[in-house]
Amino acid sequence: MADLDELALGLPQATKEVSEDDRSYLVHGKRFCLQRSRRPDAIDPETGERLDDVLMFRVEDLDVKELILADERSIYFSTPHFNGYPAVLAGIPDLAKLDREELFDLIAEAWLTRAQRRVAKAWLAEQQSAD
Repeated sequence: MADLDELALGLPQATKEVSEDDRSYLVHGKRFCLQRSRRPDAIDPETGERLDDVLMFRVEDLDVKELILADERSIYFSTPHFNGYPAVLAGIPDLAKLDREELFDLIAEAWLTRAQRRVAKAWLAEQQSAD
């Protein structure tokens, strides 16, 4: 979670809100990643208990969502609540299966879905010139 904080808040104009139930990362007041509170639609398949350690990441569209959900490492999942919505879920413990660069790509892609176009365009140009 420390990496998530550092990477998300390192993006332009990103902020973090923490409440009793969740933690959200926003850009221009729009959530691009959030920790979900316990919900009846996210349960541990082994114990049947509600999961309280789930992160939601926005994705570009439903095709990207399907591509990410096809990852054979079983890091990402969805629930009926998110049918037709461009977002994937991941358990916080499963983030350990991602290297830092892959986590950054996931966060940055989520951020790009919510950032203002001019901000996103400037950031992408900066990233290209750094490569």
